[in-house]
Amino acid sequence: MTKRAAMQGEGWFARFLLPGFALKAVIIGGGYATGRELAEFFLPAGPVGGLTAMLAATLVWSIVAALTFAFAQAMQAFDYRSFFAQLLGPLGIVFEIAFLLFVVLILAVFGAAAGAIGAATLGWPEWAGSLALAAAILAVTASGSDSVERLFRYASFLIYAVYAAFIVLALTRFGDRIGTALATSPPPQAGWLEGGVSYAAYNIVGAVMILPVLRHLTSRRDALVAGAIAGPLTMLPAILFFIAMAAFYPAIGNEVLPSDFLLRQMGVPAFALLFQLMIFLALVESGVGAVHAINERIAHSLQSHGRPAPALWGRSLIGAAILAGCMFVASHIGLVDLIASGYRFFAVVFLAVFVLPLLTIGVWRMVRHDEQPALQPATDGTAP
Repeated sequence: MTKRAAMQGEGWFARFLLPGFALKAVIIGGGYATGRELAEFFLPAGPVGGLTAMLAATLVWSIVAALTFAFAQAMQAFDYRSFFAQLLGPLGIVFEIAFLLFVVLILAVFGAAAGAIGAATLGWPEWAGSLALAAAILAVTASGSDSVERLFRYASFLIYAVYAAFIVLALTRFGDRIGTALATSPPPQAGWLEGGVSYAAYNIVGAVMILPVLRHLTSRRDALVAGAIAGPLTMLPAILFFIAMAAFYPAIGNEVLPSDFLLRQMGVPAFALLFQLMIFLALVESGVGAVHAINERIAHSLQSHGRPAPALWGRSLIGAAILAGCMFVASHIGLVDLIASGYRFFAVVFLAVFVLPLLTIGVWRMVRHDEQPALQPATDGTAP
């Protein structure tokens, strides 16, 4: 098959938009979907400062995603073990340890958010919402990559549509307050850039989590375009949400679920239910991205040693073991404390073990790879 035929066969959606939808999927869950992360990282800078910080974070995401996708495509490394073996060699284990700890944190955040949503919307005990989330994540990840990609594709259209309706309702119900908040907002407060970079830094690890969906890329150009698009695709719902939050600045910063607070102000019960269901779907997307990344890492490791990848039951057992521990953490700590205490630490860690090596070693290795086209990438997950 020629390169042109391969590109046509894969389709422009899978090559250019699916990576961005997947990155949005793994980032949106937990605090982003509920507004809690936005309150923690952007609201302290004020309405205008927060939006400025979000634009800075978008730029960081686009640059790092483009380089991540390009490196993965060049090295044909579509799981995080193979990727970091190529980027860091034996030191790749440092990233893996940090990543696994981060997955525990984010899945705990997702579980806490699902429990809070179930309690606020349906009056469920918090453990019931967390259990429902775990079951949905297992149902998708157990079926493999095709099911994961279908979720990223179709759920994204619904999520964007609901956020569009959300901002329309916000402008209709309290648009005057939004306008006043933006018009009278002080200049960006101290720390706005730090907040934007910190938020971008710990979230951009999502670019590593979605490596399995990059299998559709056919060229360096595909990778760079998909990465550049991924930043805006990922941040757009957050910007719409933040604009609505500005109407109740600064008090909304104290809300555990800013989304629930805003929905009460809108006073449209049917839409409130739809929005909460959308958040649950966003949590499923994000959780699926995290568990699927680990499943694919295990599968590629087994295959590199001549053993078959886990079947449906194997994926189910792996996912169940991961989720059980994370949901336990969620029930004992809570959403606000998880976000406030854990995320900034991992922002520093991933800057050190992912972003900086990618911008230096990764770029150098891609240049070297281009200069030596006969050099074949390793297929066993080890650096050449």
